[in-house]
Parts: sequence; C-alpha cells; structure tokens
Amino acid sequence: MKLNRRLLFSLVSGVACAAPLMLATPNALAWGDQGHMVVGLIADHYLTADVRAQVDSMLATDNSGLTATDIAAEATWADKYRNAHRETAAWHFVDTQISDGDIDAACFGHPSLPAGTPASGGVAQDCVVDKVDQFALELRDPNTAPAERLLALQFLLHFVGDMHQPLHSSDSRDRGGNDETVSASGIAAGKLHAYWDTAFVNKLGTDPNQVASALIAKISSAQITQWQQQTPRDWSLEAFDIARSDVYGKLPTPDSSGKYRLPASYVSNARSVVATQLSRAGVRLAKILNDALGNGAAATGATVLASPFGSKK
Repeated sequence: MKLNRRLLFSLVSGVACAAPLMLATPNALAWGDQGHMVVGLIADHYLTADVRAQVDSMLATDNSGLTATDIAAEATWADKYRNAHRETAAWHFVDTQISDGDIDAACFGHPSLPAGTPASGGVAQDCVVDKVDQFALELRDPNTAPAERLLALQFLLHFVGDMHQPLHSSDSRDRGGNDETVSASGIAAGKLHAYWDTAFVNKLGTDPNQVASALIAKISSAQITQWQQQTPRDWSLEAFDIARSDVYGKLPTPDSSGKYRLPASYVSNARSVVATQLSRAGVRLAKILNDALGNGAAATGATVLASPFGSKK
C-alpha cells in the first residue's frame, strides 16, 4: 500500500507540474528543480579539476533531450526520466516511518541486484539509500558500460539531493506529508511536502546560482569534514531525525478541519533547515563523485577560497 500511494503521488506530480496552475503554488517534486540545481552547483564547486572534467565530458554525451547537459540541469534529470519510467519512482525516497524509525523495512529489506543486472535495471521496490550505494559502485568501476555509467552519474546527481529532503527520508503514514494541508503568510496554501520541496527553498532566493554561491560562502572546513563522514544510510537517517523534530515536531495544532496554519517561527526555522540540507547534499555529492572518479581526495577548506563555483580548467 505504501508504495502504491507514493507511485500514485509521483504520477499526479508529473502531470500537475506541467499545469499552469502550479506556477502559483509550490510543486511536489523533491526540492523542485531549483533545489536540485543548487545541490548540483554546490557539488560542482567542491569537485577536483580532474573529476569536474570527467563529469562534464560524461554529461555531454547525454542525448536524452530531457535537460541541458550542464551539472545543474542534469541534477533535475531523474525527475524527468521518472515521468516515462514509472519503475524508478520509488527510488527517489525512503519511507522510514516516524513511528518506528525502521529504515530497513522502508527499504523493502534491501533487495540485492541479480548477478549481471545493472543498477538501472533493479527492482522497482527499492529505496533511495540502496540506489545511491548501487550507482556509486557502478560509477567507480571503469568497466561499467559507458551508457550505464552515465545513468549512474545522472541518478546520483539527483538522488543524493532527494535523500536530504526530510520528507523524502521519512513518512508519518501521510504519503510523506502529502496528506497534510498547510498555509503560511505570503505562501499559497498547499501540501506540507510541497512546502518543503519548493516554498521554503524559494525563501532562499529565486536564482540557483546566487543561492548556491551564498550557501557556499557559509560552509566551513570543519563542516565539510563533518558532513562527508558516514554513509548514505546515515545521511538519510539524519534527514529522518530532522523530519521528526522540525517538520512534524514543530507543526502547530491543526484547526477544526485538520489544516495547519504555519507561524512565522516555523517558516523561519524551515528556511534555515533547508539551507543546511542543500549545503550538506552538495558537499556529500561532491565526495561521492570525487571518490568514484578521482583519487578519493575529499574537498578541503581551501576550495572555499576559490572562485564562487571552482575552477573550470
């Protein structure tokens, strides 16, 4: 039932995002295009020069026509691909229940890939944590077929961002917040999930380049070291904890119809949380790419002193 609810939501989201009405309200894709572009731009800043050249070269071979081939645009590719490949819909999230925190159950028991099966051909009932691990292994392996290696890169550019959206790493038996109606001053009423996808991201600014640059300027060397530790599973559980404490835990009492009017304090805190999660996602995505395509060297604080988005040599 849980998977079917999410698959239904994904289908509806894909259709709704094409409708003009959605221009007036927060949409329902994880982080929305802007958030994913910000993650991609932050990651690009922390790539080594050699890895950046490899990433750019690989993305240049993308002939799908779904997005432009720069890293920021390609970070949105998996959402477009999902619209025609419904079997990948569940890969964008992990429904770890707020009530029990059982990420293993949310990952369907971590199904293994059959021998000889590429990660892009894996079972539909799998979670974002497993897919990040699988695609990272493929990207690291130089013997992976070029077409599959490109897919691994494209999915990683998106999925690392997805797992940092708190409502893509949690569920309270409400379809990841899609059953909760909320409103706030200056924001059109919508679903809780959509608020965390886009409305709170928009509070950081409307230009992905400017938002990414501003976030990069605040990332310290100590944060880079701390954020790049542990595993994608740990990163997802971190986002789960945020969902429990900040997304659901700070909700006010609903009105008589079950709807929530978010106070300014909730919106302000959410903006701060989103800024941190986008920053973490970008730094961690850079680590995965540097480890897979380079010599494993993590970004250092010295990179922060470079140009806003790193050298393009």
